[in-house]
Amino acid sequence: MTEPFVEITRREEFSAAHRLHNPRFSDEENRRLYGVCNNPNGHGHNYAFEVTVRGPVPRETGMVMDLNRLMVLLREEIVSQVDHKHLNHDVPWLAGIVPTAEHVAVAFWKRIEPRLAQFEGCSLRRVRVYESRDNFADYHGAGA
Repeated sequence: MTEPFVEITRREEFSAAHRLHNPRFSDEENRRLYGVCNNPNGHGHNYAFEVTVRGPVPRETGMVMDLNRLMVLLREEIVSQVDHKHLNHDVPWLAGIVPTAEHVAVAFWKRIEPRLAQFEGCSLRRVRVYESRDNFADYHGAGA
């Protein structure tokens, strides 16, 4: 009998500041494009993010992967790096991007995907970044 494939999701939260500003644009264009999110000192969010992993469910374990191991991976690779930080200044792997929810979702994917290789049969399916309760960005990988 073929093992069923199931998607599992882990959610984490963190607080951080950022400024939406592209140095290639004029100050006026940045203010027009990003509005209050272009505040020179930045502004804060209580972020949440979800990571969805897909894989077979072995009859022996009943788990795509141990969610506790996924939790540890996310806390090591993401939360410990961004919590109570300024995303523009304090996170080297976010340097050079405008830290919108869209860009942050892609950056999170790039940090998580290589670590998932150690879990046989698992693949990263989605990274969802909530910038607020009502606004989020989904990334499904470069091939999606």
